[in-house]
Amino acid sequence: MTVTAVIGSQWGDEGKGKAVDFLAESADYVARFNGGNNAGHTVINEFGTFKIHLVPSGIFTQNTVGLIGGGVVIDPSVLLDEIGMLNRAGVGLDGRFWVSPRSHLIMPYHKILDGLYEEAKGAGATGTTRRGIGPVFADKVSYNGIRWTDFTSDMFESRLKVQLELKNKIIVALGGEALNYDEVRATYRGYYEKMKPYLRELFPLVQDGLKADKHFLLEQAMGTFLDTDWGTYPFVTASTTIPSAASAGLGIPPRYITRVVGVTKAYTTRVGAGPLPTEIHDTSTQAYGLFAETAATTGRTRRVGWLDLEIIRTAVALSGVTELCLTKLDVLSGLEEIQVCTGYKLNGQAVGYVDVDAYGLEKVEPQYQTVKGWDGDIRGARRFEDLPLRAREYVQMIESAADTPVKWIGVGPEREATIRR
Repeated sequence: MTVTAVIGSQWGDEGKGKAVDFLAESADYVARFNGGNNAGHTVINEFGTFKIHLVPSGIFTQNTVGLIGGGVVIDPSVLLDEIGMLNRAGVGLDGRFWVSPRSHLIMPYHKILDGLYEEAKGAGATGTTRRGIGPVFADKVSYNGIRWTDFTSDMFESRLKVQLELKNKIIVALGGEALNYDEVRATYRGYYEKMKPYLRELFPLVQDGLKADKHFLLEQAMGTFLDTDWGTYPFVTASTTIPSAASAGLGIPPRYITRVVGVTKAYTTRVGAGPLPTEIHDTSTQAYGLFAETAATTGRTRRVGWLDLEIIRTAVALSGVTELCLTKLDVLSGLEEIQVCTGYKLNGQAVGYVDVDAYGLEKVEPQYQTVKGWDGDIRGARRFEDLPLRAREYVQMIESAADTPVKWIGVGPEREATIRR
């Protein structure tokens, strides 16, 4: 039995979807345990190109069972759209995809409030995805949440009435329009009827799988430094993103997690507000042009920066990363010189990530090492030896700094564009 957790070692968008897609070939179960549809994973394989937000990225391997744990918050319309999309593409979810009835639902008022709160903050806005993630987690911990289990009785109706009485007052006070109880009730009762075939208590399934030595692949949403406690608070997500969250979010005891794969992009990106020490501000540079990306969830242009080894080292130590998956190495091809951040200074003193808060991290001075780049298209490389010498040295530099082996190297977006070491 092995339980492998796949985490992002930066601020999300590291390429976890692709990593999970190819790691799932040996998995019996693939599972989401945290976050919601604020995370977007792009997967390219024989079925096509998919941008998925809730269904685990490893579901494309036909002998796997997909799970969404109670630690995930669910927008029913998004999940039902994904189920339909995947079934139409021939992936086939019926009988091998299950959702915990303990999971909390994103309600219309959560999305409305998310936007109104951001508007009210003005220049101090956090930069959320406005998908209702923060408000639904706030309701969860303040005993105001609505779960799938509430639909098995009239508990849904009674809870919805109370919540609309509370939330409509806030919405109207902030300039929004009150929601209608009958419309919300009918819509969500409809969602429940469509979701019934996929709802199942996961605890016996997970426990039996562990006892039967099955292989679980746990898929983290977001990234390490968007964690509520260890990330750049308040510019973070609303859930715990490190592997320990799988215990509460899925029912996996911590001692069963035997491998942690840290997915690391060959440079750094971030969506929304918050510190990014190595950010490239000059949009006219070659590096900015190469690194620029569009986020799968929000459609926003990601902020880009050079690789930050202090961030990688901290993620490895925090989550107990046992091996690294380096993605998008091919994007660096053609750069004559590459900057790599090896540490920070603040007021002339060396500091680490844990020595400062988010506002201090905005003020640090990255300490750069310049390394030589390489020419040529490496997207066809399938062995480490096929890479140019300087590309191999770049990988080895990351291994040395993180004291962790790089087991996989992505040289393109497709599943097969991966070097396995």
